[in-house]
Amino acid sequence: MTQKKVDDDELVALFPGEPITHDNAEHYRGRLRRELLVNRCDNCGSWHQPPKPICPECWSTSITPTPVDGAGAIFMAIFLHQGPLADGVDYSTPYPVVTVDLTSQPGIRFTSTVVGSPNEDITIGAPVVLDWITRGAVPFPVFRLATKDQAL
Repeated sequence: MTQKKVDDDELVALFPGEPITHDNAEHYRGRLRRELLVNRCDNCGSWHQPPKPICPECWSTSITPTPVDGAGAIFMAIFLHQGPLADGVDYSTPYPVVTVDLTSQPGIRFTSTVVGSPNEDITIGAPVVLDWITRGAVPFPVFRLATKDQAL
């Protein structure tokens, strides 16, 4: 079954308050399919994040948002005690925000949260896998700590 392509107006309506541009719209469409997309240059093969219209390595404009598996290791972790109101975010327990080094895309990092683990287990270097939750009626990429059989 093929999924209907979401036009720009529908996309903006589905993600209110998000900074959707022509450079990142396909990434939000990927979220609707539960795909984490990272831009890859069609000419030199380099990955780059955040989405930009030109490759920072070779200056090509031939860029393709490409699905990635999202496996990696925690590079940085902070725990927010307060912050802006967000669907599904509860600051009564410090809310984890992590930046993950993606294993299959060297040099690429992605920032989100870790779900399903106590904060004391969320540590620098811990292996994680990509997962999805629903936030505001749309899919939202998150990480879970990897089990021993998932760790790289």
